[in-house]
Amino acid sequence: MSETLGRWPVTLEIPVQWGEMDAFGHVNNVVYLRWFESVRIAYFERAGILEGMPEIGPIQARQEIDYRLPLRYPDRLLASITTTRLGNSSFTMAVRLRSQKHDRAIAAEGVTVIVMMNYRTGRPVPLGAELRARIAALEASGPELPPPQGD
Repeated sequence: MSETLGRWPVTLEIPVQWGEMDAFGHVNNVVYLRWFESVRIAYFERAGILEGMPEIGPIQARQEIDYRLPLRYPDRLLASITTTRLGNSSFTMAVRLRSQKHDRAIAAEGVTVIVMMNYRTGRPVPLGAELRARIAALEASGPELPPPQGD
């Protein structure tokens, strides 16, 4: 990972809502993906990734998630995100949800691959120098969270 990446520059505080729990008494797994989306869009806005819309913009090509803790109402989460790799037309992001109720333990973490797409042609476009610089500047502003402890 480049020194300018992986610094976790965007964090949102998200309350767990009563209605996000399912019949098993914990937050439904799909809700975690919505929380990932919320922090990802906040990152896109801060880095100016959405400025080329509607012609050029990001599309999620891949998402994986590891669930670490079941979450329940009431709780407040810290959803953090960082870019870990810049490719030719794609970039990889890591996302982490920490539970305040569980002393900021990691409740879930995941990896997302984003492709910059020309929506008119349906083809990927290279990450330009300006976009790379905006991502690097945003990453440089981050607090560099420590890596998770254990598995």
